[in-house]
Amino acid sequence: MVANMDFVEAFSKAKDLHKRMWFTLVALIVFRFGTYIPLPGIDPDILKEIFDRNSSGILGMFDAFAGGALQRMTILALNIMPYISASIIIQLGASIFPAMIALKKEGATGQRKMNQWTRYLTVLITILQGYGLAIAIEKMTNSAGHSAVIMENIALFRLITIVSLLGGTMFVVWLGEQITQRGVGNGSSLIITIGIISGLPLGFAQMFELVRVGQLSGLVVLGVLALMFGLIYLVVMVERAQRRIVIQYPKRQQIRGMYNADMSHLPLKINPTGVMPPIFASALLLLPVSIIRFSAESGADSGWMAWLSSALTHGQTAYVALYALLIVFFTFFYTGIVFNPEETADNLKKYGGFVAGIRPGKSTAEYLDYVITRLTVLAAVYLAGICVLPEILISKLSIPFFLGGTTLLIMVTVIMDTVTQVQSQLLAYQYESLLKKTKMKGRL
Repeated sequence: MVANMDFVEAFSKAKDLHKRMWFTLVALIVFRFGTYIPLPGIDPDILKEIFDRNSSGILGMFDAFAGGALQRMTILALNIMPYISASIIIQLGASIFPAMIALKKEGATGQRKMNQWTRYLTVLITILQGYGLAIAIEKMTNSAGHSAVIMENIALFRLITIVSLLGGTMFVVWLGEQITQRGVGNGSSLIITIGIISGLPLGFAQMFELVRVGQLSGLVVLGVLALMFGLIYLVVMVERAQRRIVIQYPKRQQIRGMYNADMSHLPLKINPTGVMPPIFASALLLLPVSIIRFSAESGADSGWMAWLSSALTHGQTAYVALYALLIVFFTFFYTGIVFNPEETADNLKKYGGFVAGIRPGKSTAEYLDYVITRLTVLAAVYLAGICVLPEILISKLSIPFFLGGTTLLIMVTVIMDTVTQVQSQLLAYQYESLLKKTKMKGRL
């Protein structure tokens, strides 16, 4: 029945979906305009020269996620990363502290409280990061020794920077929530994705410029493009792959005799966490290390800061190891949040379902935990490999970060999720139309 549905006709009649898509488009355009509103009191030319000297590694990654807002040092320079950091802390607390675990079990009421705590924590993190970024900007100087700050009153500059960044970050958080509620797709993920997509033209232009001046071979470019398409194909295949567990239900006794038992499937994705582990890992790495790199550039500490700044660049062992470990950790952590074997086993037992050959209850929970653990191992290896290995190759070839594995993974996964949500809404609309037609025929 689904295969016979005319999605074009359904889309033309789905007025509510049109409104949602237009709202999402307008919201993302507003976000892009915000990435061009500069912070007061900063010389953009000096800042650009300083940024060009630090555009590799963590700093380049942060600017890619922010859609160039960090390079231009705008009011949206922090983007939505403080909110993601706050979400990580709250979710970690909900897995450790008994009070937060109990709150999580309260359902919608508990979720609203945790969301409110996340916003409060976002404000605190943004204030701290804004203060650190303001101090780092003060110490920035170009090759001629000129400061990037043009305001004489440093205290006022710090206050304005913190307030501007706080307002920009909370606006992005609000905008992401509005997109999720009134638009199409996950607002936070779409904001990060649109920032990455906005940098693709510049990334390709820089790569082809390297070819023009002879610093990069045409064969290398073809190899990079082939790698990109290969990664896109791999992401699509893995994200669509499922491990289906056969679920059986008891036979039903009816008037005319015994019927065969009902049978369904419990679909478990190969990567149940989606794109969240790389985003979480990036959120923990990005801004603190960026400030360290700015501080090292300013000469605030020529010792350990300079060493850490050079170590956390693309291709370096410390960066690769730390990024990969964080991805693996958050893959297992987030899987535990999105899938609970004991809860799933209890629900199956409640409705009379059972896994073929497995006793209901505890045995089913142990079996599901065994299966999801194996899938999580595969997902961790897949995510770490697709995010880290291309970055090593790109760092050796000096190709822009926008063409790396992490950005491709985020773009493809978020676009797939958004398209899936659109298709689901079209299916719901189509079924609703069919039910209305059936009722009308019945009345006639």
